[in-house]
Amino acid sequence: MNISASALTAQRQRLDIISENVANIDTTRTEAGGPYRRKMVVFEDKAGDVSFKDSLNNAILEKDSSGRMVRRDYSPGVRVSNIVQDQSDFKTEYNPENPDADQNGYVKLPNVNMLEETIDSMSATRSYQANVTVLNAVKLMAQKALDIGK
Repeated sequence: MNISASALTAQRQRLDIISENVANIDTTRTEAGGPYRRKMVVFEDKAGDVSFKDSLNNAILEKDSSGRMVRRDYSPGVRVSNIVQDQSDFKTEYNPENPDADQNGYVKLPNVNMLEETIDSMSATRSYQANVTVLNAVKLMAQKALDIGK
């Protein structure tokens, strides 16, 4: 459940960044100066560089110093490690009447591609839906396991 929950959070943040990109598709001037630069989300394994053996050991309950059964502090899943800017070139358009035009009449436009954002959005949405399906399956299995004991 923790893995799917972390994936839901990460994909939601990815969708937020995609929405920001689409909202700024025509922004030629930002506070930092220049046109808006497309942002991308970088995912990372929450557990870090953990071997399979360590993952298995962490999944097993063990006794603590007082003799209680506890699970080690281990949280598998995914998280957003960084939001980076796409360093690809800006598009240019000839529009000498635009206040952001250079001396030759060209305006730098954001490096946001609507087709690419649509594809990324579809991918994030499908991943989100898949993780909701997994959570519902886990919930159903837990309910059936609890019903067996009755």
